[in-house]
Amino acid sequence: MAKEGGETADAVDGVMNGEYYQESNGPTDSYAAISQVDRLQSEPESIRKWREEQTERLEALDANSRKQEAEWKEKAIKELEEWYARQDEQLQKTKANNRVADEAFYKQPFADVIGYVTNINHPCYSLEQAAEEAFVNDIDESSPGTEWERVARLCDFNPKSSKQAKDVSRMRSVLISLKQAPLVH
Repeated sequence: MAKEGGETADAVDGVMNGEYYQESNGPTDSYAAISQVDRLQSEPESIRKWREEQTERLEALDANSRKQEAEWKEKAIKELEEWYARQDEQLQKTKANNRVADEAFYKQPFADVIGYVTNINHPCYSLEQAAEEAFVNDIDESSPGTEWERVARLCDFNPKSSKQAKDVSRMRSVLISLKQAPLVH
């Protein structure tokens, strides 16, 4: 469908003979742009002053919040590093305490009965041999009525009042009574 003067139907879509209409976001008339500036200038002085103060206040608040955020991040990083250091230190102390406790535990009498063998790194050593040695030593040293004494040596009878630990006071009292008066077969 052709229009007068060679215009085609494309003029409806914004194209006329291959040229685009110029579009703008602001006023197209230069006088309209001037009138818009006049309206902004005719704004009361108090409102303009308030806008400027509000802008400055918001910029100051933004700067302050960015500064606080940076400080909090630095503080969080520092606290996290300190926490990891304390955790590592606590872990090292626990490892050292466990090593000392293990050495003391395995140096006590009948340590071979409970399975600790000192020559485990020897090239000729086998686990079957260690189990057999422990069994033979247990048979040789056991005399009737001393079984509960040996069991009592392996148990810790110190009462601990920890909320996290289970209550084992009854079992402790049973083992102590069996140590003092063993059952007769």
